[in-house]
Parts: sequence; C-alpha cells; structure tokens
Amino acid sequence: MIKYFDNAATTKLDEEVLKEMLPYLTENYANPSSIYSVGKQAKEAITIARMKIADAIGANVNEIYFTSCGSESDNLAVKGIAYANSRYGNHIITSSIEHPAILNTCKALEGMGFRVTYLKPEPNGIVSVDSVRKAITKNTILISIMFANNEIGTIQPIKEIAELARRNNIYFHTDCVQAMGNVKVNVKELKVSALSMSAHKFYGPKGVGVLYVREGVPFKRIQDGGHQEREKRSGTENVAGIVGTGKALEIATKNLEINSRKMKTLRDYYLENIQLRIPNIRINGDLEKRLPGNSNVCFLGVDGAKLLEELDKRNICASSGSACSAGLLQPSPVLLAIGVPRNVAKSSLRVTFGKSNTLEEVDYLVRSLVEIIN
Repeated sequence: MIKYFDNAATTKLDEEVLKEMLPYLTENYANPSSIYSVGKQAKEAITIARMKIADAIGANVNEIYFTSCGSESDNLAVKGIAYANSRYGNHIITSSIEHPAILNTCKALEGMGFRVTYLKPEPNGIVSVDSVRKAITKNTILISIMFANNEIGTIQPIKEIAELARRNNIYFHTDCVQAMGNVKVNVKELKVSALSMSAHKFYGPKGVGVLYVREGVPFKRIQDGGHQEREKRSGTENVAGIVGTGKALEIATKNLEINSRKMKTLRDYYLENIQLRIPNIRINGDLEKRLPGNSNVCFLGVDGAKLLEELDKRNICASSGSACSAGLLQPSPVLLAIGVPRNVAKSSLRVTFGKSNTLEEVDYLVRSLVEIIN
C-alpha cells in the first residue's frame, strides 16, 4: 500500500468534493454560457463556488477569477498588473526562491523591457521586509512575494510587505498556492492586491486555479477569446472543477485548525525521530515560521535521487523539491539561495504531510530511511 508523503506536490481528491463534482460531469454537462435552463444552472453553480471561495478568504465575490491552475493565476496576476501599469514604471520586485511560475514570468517580462529585482532570502529562508524596502525605486509598480515556500515551507512576512507596498502606492501580489488550506488566509487582513491559489493543493481537483484581485486594482487579460470571467480570463469554464474547488476550500477552511495541528504533530514526530536515529542531517528553513506539514532535510553524504528511488521501492512517495522541477537533475535553487552547498543540496528530501497520514506511516518512513541510509 502506498505511503504518500508528497502533499506539497498534490493532495488526494476529497470524497465529498468528488461527490459534489459528479453531477456536472455526468448529468448537467451544459456550457455555462448557454441561454437554456441547464446552462443557467451550470452558471449558477459557478456563482455559488465563487461565493464559497470569497467567503473563505474574506473577499468580495466580484474579486474572484477562475483559471486553469496556480501557474496561470500567477501569470495573470504578474503580467496583468505589469501590463496595466507600465506607463507608471517598469520595475518589479520578487524573490529568488519563488515558484517557477513567478520566476519564469518575471524573466519573460524582462524580455519585454521590464526590470526585475530578485531578492535573496535570509539563511532561514525568509525574505526580510528591510530588503524589500531597500529595493523599492520610483519606478516600482509591483512586488510579488510568495506566502509560503513550496520546498522549505517558510512563511513570509506577507502582511508587513503588503503594508510597505501600500504606503509606497505599489501593488502587491502573493503566490498562496502552498499556504491555502494549511494556514489562515484573509485578504482583508493581509491587504494584498492579488493572491493566487490552486485547488489540488487543498484536496480539490487538478486543473483549476483561482486568482483574487482586489477591486480597483487594474490588470489586463493575457489571452484573447470570449467574455468569460468579466472579460479577464476567456475560455469555457471547467464547471465541475470549479464546483469542486469551492467545496474543497469550504471543507479546508472549516477543518483548518484540526488538520494543521495534526500535520504539525506528524512533522515534529518525524523530525524528532530522524534526528535521534540518523546522524549528519541538516533541517532547511525556519522551524517556527513554517507550514505545519512541511519538512525539508539534507542527509549529508547521501545521493538524494537514489534515496527517492529506494523509498519508491518501499512504496513511499516523497520528493526532493518542487514537483514542477522534478525532472531536473540539479540541486534545488531554493536551497542554494539560502546558502546550502551544492553537494549538500543534492542530498535533500522534502516530506510533506497531509490530513490522512498516520503515526504508523511515519514510523514506517523513519524505519525505511534508517535502513536505506545505513
């Protein structure tokens, strides 16, 4: 039986979510842009899902936009805001430990004449507010810093950076893909301009992203087509996926404290046991300001790729970093950015816990690691 410890890559679809989705896959499969009654019912289902998502993060309904994934949400936020405000400046601030969806978007914008500052985090994996402050220029139009890192789980000072951006009349976007469903997120409290999320990270379906954009923040569409999503994101809506996203976030929000507490307990138990039983390990990232289910450890002298292969033989699923970079046989750029030597970075193992993991599974994981490394 599979022991799954890669919940940062994706989570298992919740059974309640699947149940909610099924009618829109089998019975009411109408196009929500249709004018007949079943089409209107599909449109109403999207509206209800939009309301659930807005309620979960403290937003207004007209501030929620549906996309195909977190990467598209990041692209739409960063490019959309940059394009809409290019007459006021061309400078963007981000960090060197962002997800590829942000880093490659910024590189694409550099090719269009925008200037990007990539901030280096502190050794604990946190981007300091002071470094953001020092990077601001009169031409800065956008700051994009992720809420929590996808590899080492460090939670960034989003509220403070958003306040700094607001005082300087700069728009602020945060990639919230990893944090959503794991920690409390309220856009009114955070005062962010835009926020991205992805359904499959909180037990929803793959292929659905969400973008929050605060009312009044100008942004341009980045693809041409129909009039869906209030002219901002064209394309026929994934009705079943959107319905599932609304249900998944509703469930995740309701059970947030219980699930977070459980994941933290499993994570701490795992780290305590491997530190007792395996020598020469390095835990990456801040241990306090961190997602509850995330652990990223380097086993010094161990080949990380071979370690993953051996774990797979024991039916254990884990990773060495971002799922979007898993095909690259290179040390993690995130670990290199926080000062981990290249040879050490190649020995990393990311274990991310979910709501269905058990202590018995963690014991099996620890025993397997001890056997493999010995």
